[in-house]
Amino acid sequence: MSLTKDELLSLVRDGAPAMSLSQKIRLVALLSMPAMIAQLSSVVMQIIDASMLGHIGTLEAAAVGLVSTTIWLFGGLGSGFVTGFYVQVAHKVGANDYKRARSIIRQGILCSLGFGMLLACAGLLIAPHLPSWLGAGSEIHADATAYFSIIAMSMPVMMLNSLAAGSLRCSGNVKTPSMLNVMMCALDVVFNYLFIFILGYGAVGAALGTVTAIAITMCCMMYSLVARDRNLRFSLDMRQRFKPHWDTLSNVLRIGTPISLEKGVMSGAQVAISGIIAPMGSTAIAANTFGINIESLCYMPGYGVGEAATTLVGQSMGARRTDLMRSFAWISLSFGMAIMILMGIVMWVFAPEMMRIVTSDANVVSLGTEILRIEAWAEPWFAASIVAYGIFVGAGKTLGSSVLNLVSIWGVRLTLALVLAPTMGLQGVWIAMAIELTFRGIAFIVKLTGKGWSEGKSKV
Repeated sequence: MSLTKDELLSLVRDGAPAMSLSQKIRLVALLSMPAMIAQLSSVVMQIIDASMLGHIGTLEAAAVGLVSTTIWLFGGLGSGFVTGFYVQVAHKVGANDYKRARSIIRQGILCSLGFGMLLACAGLLIAPHLPSWLGAGSEIHADATAYFSIIAMSMPVMMLNSLAAGSLRCSGNVKTPSMLNVMMCALDVVFNYLFIFILGYGAVGAALGTVTAIAITMCCMMYSLVARDRNLRFSLDMRQRFKPHWDTLSNVLRIGTPISLEKGVMSGAQVAISGIIAPMGSTAIAANTFGINIESLCYMPGYGVGEAATTLVGQSMGARRTDLMRSFAWISLSFGMAIMILMGIVMWVFAPEMMRIVTSDANVVSLGTEILRIEAWAEPWFAASIVAYGIFVGAGKTLGSSVLNLVSIWGVRLTLALVLAPTMGLQGVWIAMAIELTFRGIAFIVKLTGKGWSEGKSKV
């Protein structure tokens, strides 16, 4: 009789003498599948949002698109911060120190609220000036400012949602956050339709719909974590102390700061690449935008496996099981690459049909098909970089991984794009992307072959 997910995780935490290869593979799969569903639902939400905004009008859609990279920047700063907390939760769960895990979560709630409010205030301060800084025409300033302001004010809510979801996943409960993320996707559609089309709020309605969906999901996520979870619910502690401890915060800075800085700088690289594509004309811009949306459907399963790897490596590290850390790392990497080889084949074969789903423009379909087929060759290596990054996050070794990501995207992708774009157009930009992803994947595999990332005791 096959063991359940919780029973398999207990073998990690309780120091079982050995786990069979089949048990390890089954555990990776059981944790990965719900996470993949959650990742895919988030991409579907983005595609639905883009479709709805496209029906509002060109100016409204442009206003939202204008501030999207700045929103990614703010989101990356918040994401890196909360990652520093829930990775520590994984380590403590692996060590069966649930009391300390609950303490870290309480500290994370207070600190996330504080840091989220700082980000919100910063966003509100720059919102009136952001459209001008980004070089937008005056006709979209008002919508862009309003949209960004609403999203910025929701940063504390977004960070609490990420903290709760990450803590649940790192405790081994991947089903609840995955189901709630699917629910958030459905709520986003409902509320966007209500605010955009029924109430007629336009771009502002798009922001209100998204924020409302996230807020409801956050409440459900937090309730599942602090009131319902068998091992992490706060009622298990007689004393409820939210005061931050320096040892916890120092680890947050060590783990989360490289992630936050990396996401911020990578957002800058995305802006720079958008600047390379912009002069190519509307067909290239549309093909690039739709191509990124479609490709994201293919690589999001890799992020699901990466989340599972973070949980398994983190708990194994907390349990002082170096053997399991390395074993789960390579099984997760192989699983992620196998899935994305399949997704790459699907993207190559069905690229024209995928493009026709999002546009009827024959020129855009043709160009989009070309760039998707270029990118299909790099999908396995992209999987390697995604999953390996999740492995290093679980081990708390984020600095080297973040530096590798930055060097790769700025030194390889951006440089090659500048060289190839003048003569090859959009195809040159995507060739540069495919080469960079291949380079990054191989570099992460080489880094994973070393033993330094898995040696030493957890510092949390």
